[in-house]
Amino acid sequence: MRAYKSKSLILVLVGCLLALAVLISDRNLPGLPLQPKPLPAAVVTVGDSTLSGEGGGNYVAGTNGEGDNWCHRSPAAPVHQLPLPPDVTRINLACSGARTESLRAGPEHVGVEESQSTQLAELAQRYRITDVIVQIGANDDPGFSEVVNQCVEAWARRSPVGCSAQLEGPWQERIARMQPKALAAVRDIRAAMDGAGYTRDSYQLIMQSYASPVGPEVRPELQGLSGCPFRPEDLAWIRDVGVPQLSAGLHEVAREADARFLDLSRAGVGHEACTGDPKTAQGEWFTRLTVDWEALKDEKRAPHAMQESFHSNATGHAQFARCLGEFMATTDPGASCVPDERGNLTAVALSDAHR
Repeated sequence: MRAYKSKSLILVLVGCLLALAVLISDRNLPGLPLQPKPLPAAVVTVGDSTLSGEGGGNYVAGTNGEGDNWCHRSPAAPVHQLPLPPDVTRINLACSGARTESLRAGPEHVGVEESQSTQLAELAQRYRITDVIVQIGANDDPGFSEVVNQCVEAWARRSPVGCSAQLEGPWQERIARMQPKALAAVRDIRAAMDGAGYTRDSYQLIMQSYASPVGPEVRPELQGLSGCPFRPEDLAWIRDVGVPQLSAGLHEVAREADARFLDLSRAGVGHEACTGDPKTAQGEWFTRLTVDWEALKDEKRAPHAMQESFHSNATGHAQFARCLGEFMATTDPGASCVPDERGNLTAVALSDAHR
């Protein structure tokens, strides 16, 4: 009789363990079998300006210079334009100007806000996070904003050679120095989810690259302070060399971090700043040289008066969200955002996009 009871107890324990395994392996539930009740689903974006919504306007209170917070989180940001079910919460932690250290946990973190990975860890306890989208690296060693400024300066000084001549040599080295920093940041994001009890297959981690805001097809009447003050050879280098090489470097980081990868390096072709209607900017997905004249009157805000320049506008953010949404719905490890027959961005598997 005692042997029979022991055997029954073993069967009960095995049944409980099997049930627990099913819970943990379920894609729709994170590895939180002891949660008291089902958590509301959420999608979270972390990183810098392309995901924060810089250029989209109507910035969330507290992120438009208050307390020196210039994260510029906009309701036009990609996460708010993703095609998601109405019961999914959209959370934007991305901050304009963020570097990899803004995502790091522990003493490496630097910024006016709490570390994005630390914020994510807290959110992962209150929500069932199904997707984390990361975009980071351009503000580190590559210094993409500084590159744009350097190219504008070359135009303004009428230099005999453009900025591209000075950047071609060290550009790959700058990308290489950024890669381990980006990898450490993405691993801290992973650690935040691991620490909250999530299994690797209970959510998807997606890393995006960047789109070029300018290209060589700038309208002649806008190739100046009225919109895009760049030399032709520099416009070509930024779009056709600099941005694709940065994207390739980030693709390597995504592979090492076991993250899915969305290549945006060609996403803006034909829709860059100053390529559309000269007066209305129709057809453009990026802002032209933009000056907040009111900000120039305030000593503290003046340094940020041109912060929106050459970032995605609301239409651009919508297009990137369209492509990201398509990619999220697939199982492809990587994809590239390219225009479809109607000119809208669509996600094409990298193996197909590179044929």
